[in-house]
Amino acid sequence: MPRINPSILAADFVNMQHELGRISSADLVHVDVMDNHFVPNLTFGPQMVRRIQDVSPIPLDVHLMITDPERWAPGYAELGAYSVTFHAEASSDPVALARRLRDLGARAGIALKPGTEPDGYLDLLEEFDQVLVMTVEPGFGGQSFMPETMPKLRRLRDAVTARGLDVWLQVDGGITEETIVTAAEAGADTFVAGSSVFRADHPAAQIDLLRERASSAH
Repeated sequence: MPRINPSILAADFVNMQHELGRISSADLVHVDVMDNHFVPNLTFGPQMVRRIQDVSPIPLDVHLMITDPERWAPGYAELGAYSVTFHAEASSDPVALARRLRDLGARAGIALKPGTEPDGYLDLLEEFDQVLVMTVEPGFGGQSFMPETMPKLRRLRDAVTARGLDVWLQVDGGITEETIVTAAEAGADTFVAGSSVFRADHPAAQIDLLRERASSAH
């Protein structure tokens, strides 16, 4: 079953607990942590993520778009996040960091920006529970899906399948009822959707529709 992880970047921050209740049928809630350094935007820090963790009806899928993840990422695992994903481009030792996150009880994910090729990570896939292929440039919600990232996703899917690994392949950016089919056909099984869920009249129905469209593509 495809996983749908709505991004709270598209939620109403003033009414966060209410917004989380609107997506209680999703698999996880995607929490974008940005530091205004690795990406040109600033969102949440540990205190806000802790409060989201306290009130969320579903587990947290934390996506760290920050510099120095070796320093900061373990703290999010310690808060109880189900999954913590850091960027390959920001990490000095991704394998060691992934092992640290797993030791703390979180799933460990690595994210690749649109221009980052997967070659250097294909032989390390066992070290991660998730690979996030960014389908927009990280930093802002509401961007258009980049189909040119799909060959990278297919290469990752082929590698995961060939080696019989249980590694989730996530896409993030511009996911709609149409683009989710494209991403699912290329091998994604976990989908971050922000605007298409939170701006729908009925987010739960939209989550169901996205799952259905992704399932039809497999």
